[in-house]
Parts: sequence; C-alpha cells; structure tokens
Amino acid sequence: MILQQYKIVFAGTMGAGKTEAIRSLSDIPVLLTEAFNTDTQSHQKMETTVGIDYGEVTLEDGVKIGLYGTPGQSRFDFIWSVICKGAIGAIILIDHSIENPLHELENYLDTFQNYTDNIAIGITHTDLESKHSTNIYKNWLVQQELFSPLFFIDARKKEDVLLLLEALITSVEVNHNITT
Repeated sequence: MILQQYKIVFAGTMGAGKTEAIRSLSDIPVLLTEAFNTDTQSHQKMETTVGIDYGEVTLEDGVKIGLYGTPGQSRFDFIWSVICKGAIGAIILIDHSIENPLHELENYLDTFQNYTDNIAIGITHTDLESKHSTNIYKNWLVQQELFSPLFFIDARKKEDVLLLLEALITSVEVNHNITT
C-alpha cells in the first residue's frame, strides 16, 4: 500500500538519470520497470524504463513523497499525463552530453507544462564531453521568461537530487503561497 502524502514525477531524456535519481533518494527498494534497450540509436545503455519507476522519500519534517519516474522515449508519451495526475510537480532531467539538449529541454517543458505549473530542471552528465556550454540553459530560460529552478546535478548523488527536490517543493510553496 502506498502511503505517500505527495507525488513528484521525474521526466526527461533517455539516459539522463531519472531511475538513478529515484534510487539515490528512495528510502524503500525502488520498483523498476526496466527492459532491454532496443533503441541504441538514442542511447547505448543496456536497460531502459518502459513503465513507471517508483520510490519514496521521507523528508526531515516527516512528509512522505512518492517519486515516480517516466520512460524517456517519446513513444511512451501516452503514459506521461497519467503519471502526472495528482503530482505537486515534476523534475525534468536533461542529459547535457546529447546532441541537442536545449531542444530536448524545450520539448519536455512544452509537454510537462500541460500537466503541472511546478517544474524544476536538473542538467546531468555535465562531466562528459559536450559541444555546448552550460550557460545555454540559463540564457534560454531568461529568453523564454521561465523561472523554473535549474541545477547541474549528478543523479547518483543523493545530496544533488535532494537539493533539486527541495527547490521544487520551495517553488510549489511560493507559487501557491503556502506557509508552514
């Protein structure tokens, strides 16, 4: 039985670290829906999410949050809106090392802004070689007049993902004028 108080969705490009981010945060064993990756043109990883990943984290104040991971491939986009139902927000992870990360960020924002007003952005794999500067994200957000929290994270590091999660929760509180 799932006893979460809140729900947050992790979305983004294939290989960006959604499953790993949930693993790094979850207090329970993560329910994974991994299958053999047949889309090696998009990413060379062995397995990929084809359903919903699920984990839970309990914050210091006792609030329990359900962590839901979406598949990254657009062929599974039919399930994204279902996963987002009842979520207080979404964390979008973008792999900085892919060919056109800004295009992917724009696509995911365009889609997930239809499901929630509360979005935080995590840029992963900044340690890998890329022809893009990390400044492209901030500059693009400013040009679009978007004010989503943006962090460069390592999805394997709990403290990085927790910072992103806390930024999203703070954004929800500010956007909805919630005081504790």
